[in-house]
Amino acid sequence: MATDLVPGVTPETPKTSRPPSERAARRKPARVLATALRHRWLYVMLLPGVVYFLVFKYWPMYGLHIAFKEYLPFLGYSGSPWVGFKQFQTLFSGPDFGRLMVNTLMLAVLTILFVFPAPIVVALMLNELRTVIVKRSIQSLIYIPHFLSWTIVASLTYLLFSVDFGVLANFIHDLVGGEQVDYVAQETWFRPIIVLQLLWKQTGWGTIIYLAALAGVDTQLYEAARVDGAGRWRQLWHITLPAIRPAIVVMAILTSGHLLDSGFEQIWLMTTSLNRSVSDVFDTYVYYIGITQGAYSYSTAVGLFKGVIGVLLIAGSNWLAKRLGQRGLY
Repeated sequence: MATDLVPGVTPETPKTSRPPSERAARRKPARVLATALRHRWLYVMLLPGVVYFLVFKYWPMYGLHIAFKEYLPFLGYSGSPWVGFKQFQTLFSGPDFGRLMVNTLMLAVLTILFVFPAPIVVALMLNELRTVIVKRSIQSLIYIPHFLSWTIVASLTYLLFSVDFGVLANFIHDLVGGEQVDYVAQETWFRPIIVLQLLWKQTGWGTIIYLAALAGVDTQLYEAARVDGAGRWRQLWHITLPAIRPAIVVMAILTSGHLLDSGFEQIWLMTTSLNRSVSDVFDTYVYYIGITQGAYSYSTAVGLFKGVIGVLLIAGSNWLAKRLGQRGLY
């Protein structure tokens, strides 16, 4: 007889199992540990990279707080007095800020207009080559400059454009005539030479990403386009460019974060006493002020300002890319 039918007898309460969320929460740490043990060698391979970033990228951030101090080496990090935003006020109100910003932005604009699209154009041109040997030979030749140091690039520039022994400078002078021009020393030619160096050194290496994106395009799309009567330009516009658009967006976002990074080594090697008014950028200014003059707090404030602007540019360009319907970086 069922107990719920007997007077005075309370029916037994059935035992309920634990909620699914609680069971999942208990299994999650064990599952994570099992996955980590299963892929342990991948984590071992990842370890050197993590250590590198921790030691050389994140640990030095501890020194950024001297941008808000009047750092004195004999007092140390902790003993130096706090001055708040004094270093930043000195930077923004000083006579050098406007000149540094204009010079840096001019190089950034020239880089966006000429250097950034160059790998895309070269990758599209290489993609049109059908002879494999010729394509690989050209790729190898344009990759080589990337592996040369900026010291070698600057030396080659002086050998080509110097007024005394420059091969191209003498050739242009013999061709055009008139007064001989010292291209590496004049202010007018400083920015064009910097752009030419960047094009020669970085274009070939930058094509790797876009060629990899083009390699994933389905060849049947081109065959279908040819059947429909599409020429090479229409195939380029409707198939090739949309295929590499995500790569272009990601590279554009990453490039935006380095708009104020003009490259210390390149600018430093090409700077002379005659072109300093246009060659001074934030990177070289930090060296002048921080290393040669010992203004550690002030130079740290300059570097921190440049870093914050880079982060804001990446976040803003990523937001803009998503607003325009692209995937973005994150």
